[in-house]
Amino acid sequence: QLHLAESGGGLVQPGGSLTLSCAASGLTIDGYSFGWFRQAPGKEREGVACIDSDGSRTTYGNTVKGRFSVSRDDAKNTVYLQMNSLKPEDAAVYYCAKGVQYYCLDYMSRGAYENWGRGTQVTVSS
Repeated sequence: QLHLAESGGGLVQPGGSLTLSCAASGLTIDGYSFGWFRQAPGKEREGVACIDSDGSRTTYGNTVKGRFSVSRDDAKNTVYLQMNSLKPEDAAVYYCAKGVQYYCLDYMSRGAYENWGRGTQVTVSS
């Protein structure tokens, strides 16, 4: 069974940067796509980024495109989310999950992902 654990969240000022990590255990991440989602209080969980199984395709939500980047290091069994130019509206709990398919879809449906991590809190505040 694949287990995912997010880390790297914390408090950052607007305009700052954070790198989130999604460490996998139980299985290697090779051959799977992975998605990053976030959920703020009172809001639906939304897709942030996805990376396909070989890293050749990435997709991003419109609100983060150009600011966030997703990457993977299969040798380290880890997926990353680099977040730059953070805004207060980026504050949320960030989750990673394994894609049901090996490739990313343009629209990130929660139903297309599984093995959700517990999440890591990102706070953006002055």
